[in-house]
Amino acid sequence: MLPAIIVIAVIVLIIFFSNVRIVSQGNAYIIESFGRFKAIWEAGIHAKVPFIQRVAKIVSLKEQVLDFPPQAVITKDNVVMQIDSVVFCKVFDPKLFTYGVENPLIGLQNLAATTLRNIIGEMELDQTLTSRDDINRKMETILDEATDAWGIKVTRVEIKNITPPSEIEEVMTKQMRAERERRQTVLEAQAHQEAVVSRAEGDKKAKILAAEAERDAQIALAEGKAKSIKLVYEAEANGLNTLSKAGINESVLKLKGIEALKDVSDGRATKIYMPSDIANAVSSLGIIGESLGIGDATAIDRNPKPKPVPAPDPCITDETGKGGVEAAETTQKIKMNIEKQD
Repeated sequence: MLPAIIVIAVIVLIIFFSNVRIVSQGNAYIIESFGRFKAIWEAGIHAKVPFIQRVAKIVSLKEQVLDFPPQAVITKDNVVMQIDSVVFCKVFDPKLFTYGVENPLIGLQNLAATTLRNIIGEMELDQTLTSRDDINRKMETILDEATDAWGIKVTRVEIKNITPPSEIEEVMTKQMRAERERRQTVLEAQAHQEAVVSRAEGDKKAKILAAEAERDAQIALAEGKAKSIKLVYEAEANGLNTLSKAGINESVLKLKGIEALKDVSDGRATKIYMPSDIANAVSSLGIIGESLGIGDATAIDRNPKPKPVPAPDPCITDETGKGGVEAAETTQKIKMNIEKQD
């Protein structure tokens, strides 16, 4: 009796543990009872009725990445190209995913291929190559709406690669090379233009600075010359004022004139022109040419012929060789007269 009880207990335990399931996070179990949908087991521990319920399907609730093979599509301008797309999706309803369509992932792949052909068929080649974001957005909207009945949520669609025909690639390569060469030529022209403009501006500034420097130099020279002239005239005016305050009489002026005449006649000149007042003073005092020293330094003829002694004349020459003593005596008399007056 005891062995039979032990056997029955072991059988019960085996049946119990065989009908207990632990559902992991991110999965869902579809439970059927006599072939009909019964329940959805989510993460946790669950037990089913033996011989009545069964686990029909295990559904993953994680987001899946479906990398579909390249699809041949035709653009609006009749260019055949290969486009490789990637679809990101996840199951939001395990019941619809299990009973909505047979093999829903294959159905999603075929739906993505047909949708891609329809979208690309409305675009030209250049628009297709530059409108990936628009293609992705349109495909995501269409696929998400169509797969709601399958319990699938399309979260994102990406065009991974677009491969045009080899002839189109060659033409595009030539076009790209020509465009880059054009840009290079434009950049070189702009750089040359900027260099020429900069050089011209530098020359202009240099000339302006040189002109300003020359102008400042001329102004400084003119100001210096004006100041020097002003100082000379001020000195002369001060001298005249000093002489005026000293009370110089006519005899002193005549004496100064004779001394100035001596300085003028100290050279190789043969003729001297004097003002009329000095000439009259010299004539009245009996001054002759020798008193001025004229003729001692200048020789007109190496063997001069003897000439008569000329009378005193305002224009005194150096040919007589006389007059030095009389001029000295006259000068001494004028100085004595000045001292007596002082």
